[in-house]
Amino acid sequence: MLRGIFTLRRAELLWYYQEGASWLFPDKWEDFVAPIPASERADMMGAYRKRLISDNREERLEAARAWSLWEGRTLTLLPCPEMEHQHDEADYALAFSRIENHYFVHGGWLEEGQLIADVDRIRHIPTVIVQGRYDMATPVRTAWDLHRAWPEADFQLIDAAGHALFEPGILTALLNATDRFARELA
Repeated sequence: MLRGIFTLRRAELLWYYQEGASWLFPDKWEDFVAPIPASERADMMGAYRKRLISDNREERLEAARAWSLWEGRTLTLLPCPEMEHQHDEADYALAFSRIENHYFVHGGWLEEGQLIADVDRIRHIPTVIVQGRYDMATPVRTAWDLHRAWPEADFQLIDAAGHALFEPGILTALLNATDRFARELA
């Protein structure tokens, strides 16, 4: 089961961390860019990297919270105060943002488009792809591209969902897939 498809292609990273999702959440984006001087905003991931590994604890924490809250505020179709609270917690925010940013600034150490281009390596595995139509963090375009490259996989586009696992349609599709695989592969 695959959910919230993200393949670390440059366009996906730029959509969420440079420009794209910012057009849908300008208020939340404003909070995201706040710790970064205007002169460094042409490369938000790089600017955040600099701050997330800084020796200055206050600077690290400010950047971590802003990065983490950007995600926590945009992962669900409707606002979710519980998720926002989790993403604002200092230890969570620091771990989450540093790990994510580290992978993203390095493109996951993958060649551009490698995960979709190499789908033949896993094509034989029974798979369900579950994707929320309104997923801002991992836009449906990537799941669609994977679906087109891997038509044998069962593709389920959930119309009333964002990215979060607990969105009703996402969770239902994953539970149904689990039950199906339990029956078919038992």
